Amino acid sequence: MNNLFFIICFCLCIQTHASASSNSSKSNTQFPKEAHPTISGYLSISKTSSSAFFYTFYEAQNSTLPLSKTPLLIWLQGGPGSSSMIGSLYAVGPWRITESITFEPNPGAWNKFFGVLFLDNPIGTGFSIASSPQEIPTNQEGIAKHLYVALTRFLQLDPVYKHRPIYIVGQSYGGKYASTTGNYILKRNARLHASKRVNLVGVAIGNGIIEAVTQSRTHPANAYYEGLINARQKSELEKDQLEIVRLAQIRHWSEATIAWRRLQGKLQNMSGLATLYDYTRKDHPYHYQDWVTQFLNIAEVKKALGVNETQVFKSSSSNVGEALLGDIMKSVKFMVEELLKSNTIRVLLYQGQLDLVAGPVQTAAWVNNMKWEGIEEYVNAERKIWRVNGELAGYVQQWKSLTNVVVLGGGHLMAADQPVNAQTMIQDWVLQRGLYQNV
Repeated sequence: MNNLFFIICFCLCIQTHASASSNSSKSNTQFPKEAHPTISGYLSISKTSSSAFFYTFYEAQNSTLPLSKTPLLIWLQGGPGSSSMIGSLYAVGPWRITESITFEPNPGAWNKFFGVLFLDNPIGTGFSIASSPQEIPTNQEGIAKHLYVALTRFLQLDPVYKHRPIYIVGQSYGGKYASTTGNYILKRNARLHASKRVNLVGVAIGNGIIEAVTQSRTHPANAYYEGLINARQKSELEKDQLEIVRLAQIRHWSEATIAWRRLQGKLQNMSGLATLYDYTRKDHPYHYQDWVTQFLNIAEVKKALGVNETQVFKSSSSNVGEALLGDIMKSVKFMVEELLKSNTIRVLLYQGQLDLVAGPVQTAAWVNNMKWEGIEEYVNAERKIWRVNGELAGYVQQWKSLTNVVVLGGGHLMAADQPVNAQTMIQDWVLQRGLYQNV
C-alpha cells in the first residue's frame, strides 16, 4: 500500500452478525444485498476487555468439496494499521468498489472455491476496537496471541468451521502477521489434543515485508538496473542504506524505520515515480482506499455489517502505526524457516513484478539465505513458466513445501492488479494443481 511506511472509540457489546439477519435484509442501492458478507461482526480478545476484532466472512461460492472440508483463507492486510476491508472490498472479495461508490463483480474473487475471512488486525485497525491505545500490541508476539484468540473464537461460531483446512494470507507487512501467527498456532497445537488443534495447512505471503533491513539493501541497485537512477545517485542511496544497517545493529529500531522511509522518499524523488509500489504507474494508484473509507462510513452500511453508527472508519490507523513503529525493521525470517522446518506447513511467497519495495528482488534477498535444509534445492530448482488461459502470467519456483511465484504486470497489491491470475494462483496452490503440485 502507498501508506505502508508513511502512516505518522466507542466501545461495543461483542456480537456476531449474520447477513441473513433482519438488519442486513434491508438492502440499499449503495450496498446491494448480494454484496453483503455471509457473516460479519466482532470477536472479543478476552473476557476482561472490550477490545475486539472486526471481521467479514464470505463463504465459498462453488466449492467442489463438502463444506466441512472446504478450505478457509484468513486475509491479513499490512500497514501496519491498514484495514483488511481493503482486501475485502477491492482486492480478493467477491465484489469490488468503484470510484462512484458502487459495486461490480470481482472476476478474481478468492471465495470462488474457498471461504475467506477478513480480519481488521491489529485491534485499533479499521472497525476493530482497542479499548485504549495501550492495548494495541507493540510486537509480533502480542499480535499473534490476539489473532489466535480471534481465529479460535471464529471457528467456534459454527461446527462446520471447526476442522476445515486453514491458510493464513498476509499482504505486505501482513506477511509478518501470517508468519508469526502460523508459528504461534504450531506451538499451541503441539500442546493440545488433536480435537482442539487449529487445522493450519499453509501460510501465504504476498509482497511481504519479512526482513526489512536486508530488503532495503536492494533498493539502490534495483533502481539503478531498472534505469531509474544513475551511478552517482545509486552511491548516495547506498550511504543512506548503510545508516539503516547501523541503526538496526544497535537496535534503534524506530530510527531505522524512519531512515528506511527517508531512503524510499529520496528514491521516489530521484526517479520521479508516482509510487515505488508499481514503477510503471504515471499517477497515484491507491485512490480505492478513499472509496473504501467513504463507503464504510455510510450509516446504512455500518448497520448492515453490525457496526455501531458512531464508529468512524479509517483505512489506516495512526495509533497502530505508532505502536508498531519499532517492529517494522525486525526480521521474522526465522519464523518462515520454522514453518518450513515443521514439514507440516506449506509456504507460498508471491510478488507482483513491478513492486520496488517488496517485489521479487527484495524477496529473493532474504529467501535465498534462509536456514532450511531444502534451501539449496529450492535455489537450484527450475523456474517454470506459468501461463493462465494460454497467456504468460509469471514464473513458479518450488521445492517441497516452499513455492515462490512472480506475477507479471502486478504491483504491491498484486491481487487487485492481476485478479484472475491471482485467483488462479491461490486456487492451484491450495488445491495443489498444475505447477503447484508438491515436488
